[in-house]
Amino acid sequence: MSAVLTGSAWLRSLYAAAGGFLIFAGFPPRPLWFLAPVGIALLTCVLTNFGRGGLRLRAGFGYGYLAGLGFLVPLLPWIGVFVGAVPWIALAAVESLFIGLFGLLAVLVARLPWAPLWIAATWTLTEWLRSSVPFGGFPWGRLAFGQSEGWLLPLASIGGAPLLSFAVALTGTGLAAGVVAVAAKRWDRGFFGAVAAAIVPVIVALVVSPFLATMDSGDRTITVAAIQGSVPRLGLDFNSQRKQVLDNHVTETVKLAAEVDAGRVDQPDVVIWPENASDIDPLRNADAAADITRASEAIGAPILVGTVLVNADRTTTNSVIVWDGANGPQEQHDKKIIQPFGEYLPYRSFFRNFSSYADRAGNFVPGEGNGVVHAAGVPIGVATCYEVAFDRAFQESVRNGAQLLAVPTNNATFGDTEMTYQQLAMSRVRAVEHGRAVVVAATSGVSAIIAPDGAVTSQTDLFVPAALVAKVPLSTSSTLATRVGPAPEIVLSIIAVGAIAMALVARRRDRAEQSPEETAAI
Repeated sequence: MSAVLTGSAWLRSLYAAAGGFLIFAGFPPRPLWFLAPVGIALLTCVLTNFGRGGLRLRAGFGYGYLAGLGFLVPLLPWIGVFVGAVPWIALAAVESLFIGLFGLLAVLVARLPWAPLWIAATWTLTEWLRSSVPFGGFPWGRLAFGQSEGWLLPLASIGGAPLLSFAVALTGTGLAAGVVAVAAKRWDRGFFGAVAAAIVPVIVALVVSPFLATMDSGDRTITVAAIQGSVPRLGLDFNSQRKQVLDNHVTETVKLAAEVDAGRVDQPDVVIWPENASDIDPLRNADAAADITRASEAIGAPILVGTVLVNADRTTTNSVIVWDGANGPQEQHDKKIIQPFGEYLPYRSFFRNFSSYADRAGNFVPGEGNGVVHAAGVPIGVATCYEVAFDRAFQESVRNGAQLLAVPTNNATFGDTEMTYQQLAMSRVRAVEHGRAVVVAATSGVSAIIAPDGAVTSQTDLFVPAALVAKVPLSTSSTLATRVGPAPEIVLSIIAVGAIAMALVARRRDRAEQSPEETAAI
């Protein structure tokens, strides 16, 4: 079988791309999370030449790059839904370079004993690189974010998204090694090591699962409401009727107040509006301030208002302000991790040559603070939209006392795509990672209430005004993942670097022992 599969480069290329596509197919909204390890397994088989080895490093890079395209091109079309295919394809092409690097490193370390472990660690290393550079990185598509419904999800409570990604990769590399061993009828320690690599992560996750926090956990409960006002139109001009967007959220909040007054809905302690609910700066516009005050007084609770503030130097800040009725604005969270090519444009004069939409990028600046605001006496951690993809956002919030997490987001600029479901999955992983309930409030959907164990207890449909009301737990305890922070990713990356170093030493030693003709063939 392996002889057939390794018979030609084009066939291996097809398998590599198929492996990447299987990883994509395992991401939401499809409940096919188990396909991601299968995709990693298929890619690993290609990179190890189905157990035969002998691939050149540049071939490993090429196969990895093809897998990256097979994964990221179908994952990211929401990037170009309103701006054309060029930004979408360009981003997928650039980010695939990191998966190409994984392919190169996997070929390098595959010759070492316990290869499934080292190959999985190199995935962690390259995933960290992709999440860090350039322009602050792009964590979208981390393996962890495809596991919001999977057996491995509880591992996020131990080591966060990095450990969860590593577990998916290790399951896949172990599966690959096991398949190769079975095909070769090798029942040695390598086979049993491969089986262990594939199943130990699942066993650990199953052991951890009963200890996850739930809606019945926590120190006390509060009632929270998430408002989805919807927008007049989708696309880049979603907020061309900014007053209408604000009015939609005011109207939906007032409707909810009527339901509360009628006794049909519990009185919320806190109300959460989405990002961009008021793109009219309420600190500068008296009408917007009056509308928000009216809504807060009607519902009888403070509102976390997603807004855009205009700074003295004419830059803007993407902010969430706690608005407490007649008392007006209180604490605020200014978005700290802003989106390149959306909220700001690096090297504007250069990139405007590639797209007429370049100058539509905003002039936002990152904020400061600790990621926590207080409303009704409750410390709430806030990660606005893009921030939820980054580990450090909610790590900082929870370490600074957040007992409840909120993700105000605006997905109207991405239309009817999978983006909103991919982002919802990130919020589910964060809930487990920190043992906190998460409230997602979106302008046009999907808004959701997420339990500390990652379960979605209620959610809205796309493009409809709605309000979600739920009792959620407040927690002051910390998961192991919160306490150790980035340590698992650092340790796994160091392990990967160590394996790479050992492989390079072995490679140099082998070359020294070979004849010139053999060396030229490597």
